[in-house]
Amino acid sequence: MIPLYCGAAVTLLAGALAGWWLRRRFLLVTVEGRSMELGHRPGDRVLVDRRRTGSVHVGDIVVIDRDHASDRPGQPMIKRVAALPGDPVPPEVCAFQHWPLHSRVPPDQMVLLGDNPAASVDSRQRGFFPTARLLGVVVRHLHRTQQVRTNQDGARKLSSAAEE
Repeated sequence: MIPLYCGAAVTLLAGALAGWWLRRRFLLVTVEGRSMELGHRPGDRVLVDRRRTGSVHVGDIVVIDRDHASDRPGQPMIKRVAALPGDPVPPEVCAFQHWPLHSRVPPDQMVLLGDNPAASVDSRQRGFFPTARLLGVVVRHLHRTQQVRTNQDGARKLSSAAEE
C-alpha cells in the first residue's frame, strides 16, 4: 500500500505543473487608461493567450509590450488590430501620419487602434507596431476588480471600477 504522503506529494506536484503550464500559456492583464472604452474600462482584467500570437486576425484585441521609449515602459498596452502585414493601412491612420492613402502595412508590423480614439495613443500617433512585441490575444474579459473606497463620511465601501 502506498503511504498517504506519497499521494499528497503526487497531488502537489500535479498542481504545481498545472500552475506552471497556466502561467506560461496565459497572462492576466489589468486595463489601465480609457483607450479601449466602452468595452474595456480601467480596472477591468483580461485573460491573454500567449500562444495565439501566430494566429492574429483583424479585429482581435491584443496585448503588446510597450517599447522603452514609451511613457510607461514595461506596462503592456491593450489595442485592437486594425491591419496586418500586407493589408491596406486604414485611411484615418494615413491621414494622421500623412502617408499616401493606398499605403500597405510592411512585413513584421501591424496597425493597432484604441476603441476610444479621444483617449488612445495608437497607430494614429505612433505609426506601425512590431509584431515581435505582441504578447498575446485577449481571449476573455474578466469581471472588474473590486476596490475599497471611502465615502465622504470616511466609511469604507466596496465598489467596482465601473463607478468611477
